[in-house]
Amino acid sequence: MKFRLLAALATLVLCGGLTAVAVASSPDGDRHERDRSDYEVWLIDQSNTRGSVAAGSGGNLYIYKENELERNRAGASPEKIDLGGKVSELCKAKTGTLPSRPHMVVFNGGNDSSDGNTDAALAFVASGHVVFFDTETRTPTDCIDTGAQAHAVWPTPDQKSLIVANQNDKKLSRISTNYRTDTFTPEPSATIDLENGTTPSGALRQDPELRPDNAPICPRTDDAGKITFVSLRGGGAFVVDHKVTPMRIVAEYDKNALHPNGCGYIQKGNNMYANSGAGALKTNPSEHDVYSLPVDEYSTRRPTPPNTPSPELVYSLDDRGNVDSHGVLLTRRGKYLWVNDRIQNQMEVVNTRTNERVNEFPVATETATDAAPDLMDISPDKQKVFVATRGPNPQSGGHAAFGNSPGLGVIDVKRDGRDGELEYVARVGNVLGGTEQADPHAVRVRQIRRR
Repeated sequence: MKFRLLAALATLVLCGGLTAVAVASSPDGDRHERDRSDYEVWLIDQSNTRGSVAAGSGGNLYIYKENELERNRAGASPEKIDLGGKVSELCKAKTGTLPSRPHMVVFNGGNDSSDGNTDAALAFVASGHVVFFDTETRTPTDCIDTGAQAHAVWPTPDQKSLIVANQNDKKLSRISTNYRTDTFTPEPSATIDLENGTTPSGALRQDPELRPDNAPICPRTDDAGKITFVSLRGGGAFVVDHKVTPMRIVAEYDKNALHPNGCGYIQKGNNMYANSGAGALKTNPSEHDVYSLPVDEYSTRRPTPPNTPSPELVYSLDDRGNVDSHGVLLTRRGKYLWVNDRIQNQMEVVNTRTNERVNEFPVATETATDAAPDLMDISPDKQKVFVATRGPNPQSGGHAAFGNSPGLGVIDVKRDGRDGELEYVARVGNVLGGTEQADPHAVRVRQIRRR
């Protein structure tokens, strides 16, 4: 099989199935011109599709070529893949159950790799499925049922493992990955129960005062591949040694140290940035905090005391009310950290050298007045940021991030990353029963391999 890369990619999109629809054609019909794109953007719509093999499965994967976005902008026509087709068929055949609600995706390799991103892993949040894909052929190569609600996945930098956050199982699991042979093997003996048992300090892992709800939201391995950070739905976090079997907690945080529903880990130098956000209308309707954690102060040999090393609060917007921090990314050379607010339609900008919030700009246009920006990624040349914009009927989250322009937002990066402007939204739609159900959540830039 094809040679696979060694650098892990990141943060959070989804991947898709296999009923390929026609690729958008260029105005002059020149396919060669279209295929000169250096990258493509994968966008996942969580809503069910007509082609689903059974109710509850499905979703759409939209793939935009770089040149198509440049030429046709808001009118860009993507390749469309119905995830209710061959993906659902594969999962039914291999696991006996159907995948539901595609939520997060990662590629092997990295955005800056000339070898391209040859494989993808897609987590289904309403079920426990993780589906692997050959990104060049769009073919699903394997489907694994990991438990209740595979909310997010993360590949280790050595490309030997995929860490899975099983949300409502309240477990962190691991899949052995071999991208050379397309061999993906669950490792149940590595699974760690985040709800039951005690932490290294002797405290209950889930405790009504310390950590009231230990559903894992997002895992993120440090760049050296030594430890994995895991955010928790009810607040707090664990830092885990993911290499041992079973995986083991080496640092613990409570809900006062790190607020609930974080899903924005990203590393710059020795700083692992983490956020908190709104996660449920009833229990946590508003939250926007950003923290920094010192990566080099964790040890897998000896656990640290609770809430150490201490998080630095970079900024908090909780006093604004009706806020929801979610997607994060680093601009060129990691000079600035971008953090979006999907309720306020704002992008916050942090100088990573000083850890100060230095700017904010709106993520909206005259036609996309309520974009509800969600997950995002950046082009290889760092000049464009692509963000999923939510629909009027969010399919996941139980939050207040309702948007009016479901699709792919394209942001022009300005002032070397200190500022930006939403240029347009390439809209997608999925009208079912007379109601717009399209709800893009994950987006990821895939570097195309050059032969």
